[in-house]
Amino acid sequence: MGAEEEKNTMLPPWLKPLLREKFFVQCKLHADSHKSECNMYCLDCTNGPLCSLCLSFHKDHHAIQIRRSSYHDVIRVSEIQKFLDITGVQTYVINSAKVVFLNERPQPRPGKGIVNTCEVCYRSLVDSFRFCSLGCKISGVSKSFDKKRKDWTNNLSDSDGSYSSSTSIGRLKKNDDMIHNSFTPSTPPLSAVNRRIAKRRKGIPHRAPFGGLIIEY
Repeated sequence: MGAEEEKNTMLPPWLKPLLREKFFVQCKLHADSHKSECNMYCLDCTNGPLCSLCLSFHKDHHAIQIRRSSYHDVIRVSEIQKFLDITGVQTYVINSAKVVFLNERPQPRPGKGIVNTCEVCYRSLVDSFRFCSLGCKISGVSKSFDKKRKDWTNNLSDSDGSYSSSTSIGRLKKNDDMIHNSFTPSTPPLSAVNRRIAKRRKGIPHRAPFGGLIIEY
């Protein structure tokens, strides 16, 4: 067994299937019930999302509840830490409960003054955490991701040996901002016609045709 395969075996077998599931859909077995929303998951069976009524078929199994925050799936820290090491994952307080996000959330640009970001998706982190979600931690601790990150950093360093890894990353983010700003509409340049109009000087004034006519009575 290779080093990468050995490292992957340390992950719980239910973790990747959990992150791939789509929750908060209607249960096919209990569609007529008002409790048919699938927001439960059995860690022993890993056979898809379950509703609360489905749990009767999973007695003595380890089940967790998935919750929603801003249209993203989260799980309470008090539940997931019983089965998984979440060290380094950003935690949030929602409805007086500490939670972690299951998967990364798209973020077009990091906020100004943010110095700590997710090592995988570069989402802004408010504290000294390494990852913004469980999915990002899976990617971040894998050997294949470390190799890609090192190769990417080495390519940047080869182009300019005076730059360190952190400087190269900062330069890349700055370039991203420049690219983003390049799509922001700016004041268009003067066209050739407008330029001629702007530069045209006032000509010699013309007198009215009857301006010099003297009327005698």
